[in-house]
Amino acid sequence: MRYEVLIAGMGGQGIILAGTIIGTAVTVFGDKLATQIASYGPEARGGRVYTQLVISDEEVDYPLVRQPDVVITMSQRAFNEFASKVKEGGLVLYDEALVEPEGGPSWARLVPVPATSIADSLGMRRSANMVMVGALTAICDLLEPEVVKEAIRYRLGHRHLDINLKAFEAGYKLGLEKLSGRR
Repeated sequence: MRYEVLIAGMGGQGIILAGTIIGTAVTVFGDKLATQIASYGPEARGGRVYTQLVISDEEVDYPLVRQPDVVITMSQRAFNEFASKVKEGGLVLYDEALVEPEGGPSWARLVPVPATSIADSLGMRRSANMVMVGALTAICDLLEPEVVKEAIRYRLGHRHLDINLKAFEAGYKLGLEKLSGRR
């Protein structure tokens, strides 16, 4: 089994951290192997950032994402650049407050997630990445919510832990609703 995830957005949105938490969940607290590669521009905030994860139940022979099963986009630029790379039948999660999905891939399922709006309602916009991680956890059979929460605790320590766990829970609940077709 080889499962590929690409997460993209702007500097300051916690894109790399989101990938690191997913990777930690499946490797440290789960029973899978994973690689993560990050790319970001020279700007500290606002520049292009993306991370690639390859998750596997055996040694990862090639660490780059070839054709992602899931693409998560948290900016318009990220959507425009990466959404079309998703494999046929794959999934594109996008932040509906920041992305207009016109011209998105017709061969994939496009799922709007109000990540920034939810994070704002919790009082910390920077937790939008955890909303997305929660939505992905609900939608993707590969991730277990308790394991992902353990990875969040492990990676964040006490830094805004409560609000990030609330953001994850909100995203997870929303993802379950999307799965059941209620929203």
